[in-house]
Amino acid sequence: MAFEQYFLSQSSQSWAAYHDAIAATQQVLRERYGQSPYSGATPDTLAAAVAELDPCPVEGNQLKTILNNLGSLVGDHSVAVAHPNCIAHLHCPPLIPALAAEVLISATNQSLDSWDQSPVATFLEQRLVNWLTQEFGYPASADGTFTSGGTQSNLMGMLLARDYYCQTHLHWSIKEHGLPATARRFRILCSQVAHFTVKQAAAVLGLGEQAVVPVATDEHYRLSPQAMEQQLQSLLAEDLIPIAMVATAGTTDFGSIDPLPELATLAQQYGLWLHVDAAYGGGLILSDRHRHQLTGIADADSLTVDFHKLFYQPISCGAFLLRDRAHFQLMERHAAYLNPKTNASAGIPDLVTQSLQTTRRFDALKLWVSLQTLGRKGFAELVDTTLALAHHTAETIAADPALELANQPQMNAIVFRYLAATDKRDRLNQGIRQTLMENGDAVIAQTEIAGEVYLKLTLLNPRTTHADITTILQKIKQIAQQWETDYDCRSNSTPSTDGSNPCRTNHA
Repeated sequence: MAFEQYFLSQSSQSWAAYHDAIAATQQVLRERYGQSPYSGATPDTLAAAVAELDPCPVEGNQLKTILNNLGSLVGDHSVAVAHPNCIAHLHCPPLIPALAAEVLISATNQSLDSWDQSPVATFLEQRLVNWLTQEFGYPASADGTFTSGGTQSNLMGMLLARDYYCQTHLHWSIKEHGLPATARRFRILCSQVAHFTVKQAAAVLGLGEQAVVPVATDEHYRLSPQAMEQQLQSLLAEDLIPIAMVATAGTTDFGSIDPLPELATLAQQYGLWLHVDAAYGGGLILSDRHRHQLTGIADADSLTVDFHKLFYQPISCGAFLLRDRAHFQLMERHAAYLNPKTNASAGIPDLVTQSLQTTRRFDALKLWVSLQTLGRKGFAELVDTTLALAHHTAETIAADPALELANQPQMNAIVFRYLAATDKRDRLNQGIRQTLMENGDAVIAQTEIAGEVYLKLTLLNPRTTHADITTILQKIKQIAQQWETDYDCRSNSTPSTDGSNPCRTNHA
């Protein structure tokens, strides 16, 4: 077998193969991807189509043929995140400069665990981390690492909070001895609408989900400092041990930002580790108009920020920032074959010492290239545009008697629903979302408030206009009105459990 066509080298055959591969990929994207927010194909249809494929044929085929064949599946039936009507989740359209950087990242294939696998990449990531810590107001003692996203970053925050408490107050090393007996009394406090990964982290860390105490929010879904202090007093009275507080800067559903200065004061007063989950809201730091909403974040012991949200990076790309780099020692590890301790004494930086990952992509490069291309003003314009659209959209929904607005957006997430009789309201809103997607009109999200179904628009895409939103809202009302008309035809039958409309064939 000739290997030149499969690996990058300086041979002309290698570069020709690489050029042809990139060109074939571009052709698939240009011809098959992004014409609508979604094709409308059902889960059963896609499962059947994929089931017919052979993952590993005995003999290979031409790459161009393979890509063309996959184009009918991956190109046609992927969610088009760059489409203005794809507004369901915190799932951003990626910047073209970042896509260009992805080519360099994948081709050079650096691994950010040891310096000898990523010589210049190590220093570029560290330079970017240092800039980030400065942007968020951290002191010179701060540090951080790139992560796969909020899940990993929140896990790291909870891990260090747990281990720091044990080391400082119990003189106990969890890394060496495992959980102490008192760990069953540990408690982590967060908003009742905080991200589920706080509970997930507690479970992974051996504390159990019961260790996470949800605290009430105000009418804007922001954690209440008064409720937090009451809960702290209650836990102490029960002889339980609060070890950490998690504040959220941008909740997933509502984009709400907890009162960070007040919570930082409470954390300091009660001796708690303060972690701020700014996976969503961290992007406000580049906006002169909105960065004030993050006032107080510099007092956090650690924080999460995702770049595959409001920084418009391809998945995955996030960071974990730490106010005092010395705390990384709680998770530091050395392996003779990878990062011997002699490297550190020689001034050779091996970043595996401050990460839960060993092999790790050079994701910092795509953010670096994007920042260089757009600059601070360019990023601020992206963020400001989407927040302005969100406020305009909220005003439009609030003024429509057929719709009910659930939140005044602090950021660019809007929760609302179509109003209907109570006995059919949930199924109607479920049906609206499903019909929009199956018709290929729009991809929007669904959530719940107090057990009732609501719809959600997450307006990350700067290309989405108010005209686009107006059209989507009109379609929502048209679907709902037809659904209500058809409701009588099924009122005597068993309702669907999946939220679909049995009369949908009348207006699909």
